[in-house]
Amino acid sequence: MKRILIFVGAALAVALTVAACGSRASASTTTTVATRQVAGATVLVTAAGLPLYTNNQDSAAMVQCTGACATVWRPLTIASGSPTGTSAAGSLGVVALSDGMRQVTVNGKPVYTFVVDRAGKVSGNDARDQFGGKKFTWRVVTTSGTPGSSGGSAGSSGGSGTSSGNRY
Repeated sequence: MKRILIFVGAALAVALTVAACGSRASASTTTTVATRQVAGATVLVTAAGLPLYTNNQDSAAMVQCTGACATVWRPLTIASGSPTGTSAAGSLGVVALSDGMRQVTVNGKPVYTFVVDRAGKVSGNDARDQFGGKKFTWRVVTTSGTPGSSGGSAGSSGGSGTSSGNRY
């Protein structure tokens, strides 16, 4: 009996981990996009404080980060209505995704969170990776300043550095 309980507990833990890894970043019912001081810069963040990123491949007309890419770089989505935020966030909008979800955009660029980030930590700035034959470079979205040395890398090609100004 004890072995069965351990097995069931382990299976449940694995299932919850897989479900969490595959989920999209979902916006709060209040403020969708806010700002926060991170490593010396004012960074756009989700309601939960996770930094937001854009990439060099996406536009409001064509979202390129799908499939495996969207499990590492999670689209910030809202179920209905319009995204809300401070005036420093810029022009907020949405783009319809193929699965019916609505991804938040900042100044026309779709925004994402990075799976390894936590509130107040920017790990994916200037990260370079490749999904489905497309090469992506990711930039944290800032309103002022340049994030300090908390940049990082993603995927096997790596890359680190800083971003300055609004990188859209």
